[in-house]
Amino acid sequence: MLSNRANYALKALSVLAANYGGEPVLIAHISTTKNIPLKFLQAILLQLKQHNILGSKKGKGGGYYLLQQPKQTSIASVLRIVDGPIALLPCASLNFYKQCVDCDEVNCKLKNIFTETRDATLKILNKKTLASLL
Repeated sequence: MLSNRANYALKALSVLAANYGGEPVLIAHISTTKNIPLKFLQAILLQLKQHNILGSKKGKGGGYYLLQQPKQTSIASVLRIVDGPIALLPCASLNFYKQCVDCDEVNCKLKNIFTETRDATLKILNKKTLASLL
């Protein structure tokens, strides 16, 4: 299930993608337009800025903007930044692997199922970009 954090991040990024190449967008505008709590949105946008998805400008005419064209940022990369692993089990994760407690990974059928699920999900999420939100 998509977390509120990821859902809000994608909604905010859809506003910024629609405005790509224009003036920076005020955080208050994004908050109001997409009905996202301002404090929560501030934390999400700051996190995306720290991972070089967004830039910001202070002062008059300031706000947030995408650093790359919308078609260059995958949905998978955004989800990993705000939520962590795409895989539903830690032992099936590519970037956040962790062995499950009391699990025999060699004979674990769950790992096989969720690795296949991860691969199918990633195949889609890596192809879809912020441009897909427009």
